[in-house]
Amino acid sequence: MVKERFLLAKERIEELKKEKRLQPEYQVYFVKVAQFLEMICENWFFVEEGRLKECPLEELRRRNKALYEDILPENYESSYGNPAYSAEVFGREYGSVLSFLYAEMRSLIPYVFEQRLENMVRGMELFLELYGSFCCAWEESGTLPAHEVLKEIAYWYVSDYTRQATKEKLKDMLDVESDFALRIIEGNLTDERYLYYFGEYITESEIQTFRHLKALPEETLQKMADTYTEGYRIGFLMGNKDMTKKKTVNIRYCLGFEPMIKKAVENFKKMGLTPTIYRAYTSILQGKSMNRNGYYGAIPNKQFDFDHKDDQGLVLDKKLVQVRLEAMKESFETYKEQAAVFGGPAVVEIFGETPPALKEKPQALHLSQAQQKLTVEYMSAAGEIQNQYIKGEERSFTIIAFPVPEIGENFAEIFDQVIRINTLDYKLYQRMQQTIIDTLDKGKYVLVKGMNGNKTNLKVMLHNLENPEKQTNFENCVADVNIPVGEVFTSPVLAGTEGVLHVSRVYLNGLEYKNIAVTLKDGMVRDYTCENFDSPEQNRKYVKDNVLYHHESLPLGEFAIGTNTTAFAVARKYKIEDKLPILIAEKTGPHFALGDTCYSHAEEVAVYNPDGKEMIARDNEYSLKRKEEAGNAYFNCHTDITIPYDELGEVSVVTKEEEVIPIIEEGRFVLAGCEELNIPLAHI
Repeated sequence: MVKERFLLAKERIEELKKEKRLQPEYQVYFVKVAQFLEMICENWFFVEEGRLKECPLEELRRRNKALYEDILPENYESSYGNPAYSAEVFGREYGSVLSFLYAEMRSLIPYVFEQRLENMVRGMELFLELYGSFCCAWEESGTLPAHEVLKEIAYWYVSDYTRQATKEKLKDMLDVESDFALRIIEGNLTDERYLYYFGEYITESEIQTFRHLKALPEETLQKMADTYTEGYRIGFLMGNKDMTKKKTVNIRYCLGFEPMIKKAVENFKKMGLTPTIYRAYTSILQGKSMNRNGYYGAIPNKQFDFDHKDDQGLVLDKKLVQVRLEAMKESFETYKEQAAVFGGPAVVEIFGETPPALKEKPQALHLSQAQQKLTVEYMSAAGEIQNQYIKGEERSFTIIAFPVPEIGENFAEIFDQVIRINTLDYKLYQRMQQTIIDTLDKGKYVLVKGMNGNKTNLKVMLHNLENPEKQTNFENCVADVNIPVGEVFTSPVLAGTEGVLHVSRVYLNGLEYKNIAVTLKDGMVRDYTCENFDSPEQNRKYVKDNVLYHHESLPLGEFAIGTNTTAFAVARKYKIEDKLPILIAEKTGPHFALGDTCYSHAEEVAVYNPDGKEMIARDNEYSLKRKEEAGNAYFNCHTDITIPYDELGEVSVVTKEEEVIPIIEEGRFVLAGCEELNIPLAHI
């Protein structure tokens, strides 16, 4: 029945190309999208008939580029995927709908390669329904269909398929039978042709990454995989969680790293964990955003992603939020047995790409204030549902990062240096970090001040230790959930925490912020700005959308002191500070996380440092609300902002007796026992 719907839709799309039923500009649009869908269908049969894996490399490259070239930066100015161009051609209202439709059609590409016919059909039928609406209105009255009619069609598309899409998304994360990517990884990786089997956009970067990993000594590749998987195992151990209860681990990575991932799969299986590996979703049905969550290839155009991150603004309302929550609950019930044995994600991040100069376009769809509030409510409720089935106190994670060729001509050198950073002697850091913790535990609060133009001036309150012999305020973070080594962190007391956090330039989740400044009062964000745009309103919106995630305010969920001066020195040597991922950047100075604490949904699990002391600062005044009103306890976000050593004037702890003990002064560690941390800094 699905195949019949597919063939009927395909035939109708082919007929459409020959018709002239609309005003010229609209006819051109629908023909252009129909041609794209026709190419999609041709590729479907190409994969179904097994020709993909018999195809010469040059043909694979040609086909891959053809699927993505319309939205590449050099073509984007005149692409219907560009809301500004669509608005110029059709006007703002119709342009936003048609640009959304085009973006949604592009989300069908992965289904071609995974051979998910029903997913393709529902997209093709949406296209035909909207085309039919334009044809009927024009032929009946010589006018365009009402904008509200088009929105209603989009609304019911989302509403009707949300349950099915949510179930598919959860199955991909939890069920080992969803093994499309795993089968490729466990197959033959001797030939780079395999990269094109995923259906993602492939560039020289993914190919060069694969070639570099393939050329590494076997022991180096194994060391990379071991560091990654051991970090995951140690995360359970340090978090006092029983990994033997778990049967699955979710691997998230970027294409090109398959030689390492293949070894990691073998490691995990030896631990009793079968990996699930799902694709980062780009359809409105599964929820898309700037942060790709899953595996993915090259991002064809980050401006395209940025322009369409709020496409749900076309349809989002309270009823739809309820449908999504019901769908999530139903899906978790279906897969509750798999959810109970799901261990959590193991993530490989990449860095080194040239940051895009993103433009905020008024023609793009944006969430209204009411929709922003609904999004916050949905995230909170969805987090609670997930935690019922994948319990926070039982799951863990790990994250590691490696550079990609875009980082520059020293890629091979930098890659080797990052392997060294990721495998530093954790026992050495553990000892020096314990010295820092022992000093911090004497304190009532910490003072952090900037220098060299950095305007940071913060007072961070600490929890009271009732039994200092057995309790501590800071976790001694070695290479487990956050690789590499190099930080001590706490959940601050909110009351009394105040001041200004400022960084001259920082990259958060792939977006650049210039002179970002956040004002805190009693540990809550009271004001915020940056200098990315000419307009203060645009700057505030940029921070609110992408750092506060539409919340009116967020608490300071974490305060940490990064100790990985080696990473800082390497970044300076190769001038890649602006390209470091937050995973490494947060270890190169003190950092502050806005949002939930590091112990979100797992506050009741006792955590102990290597010295045997219990880390008691797992809660703050907001997370404690879970005991009475769980829906108001969590924000479901956590964004780290780091002050680099060369902008850091002071980190001092103030004791109950008002004694001030310096830990860092003018970017150097001055605490006795930590002198070795300054050695890498001496060579800058």
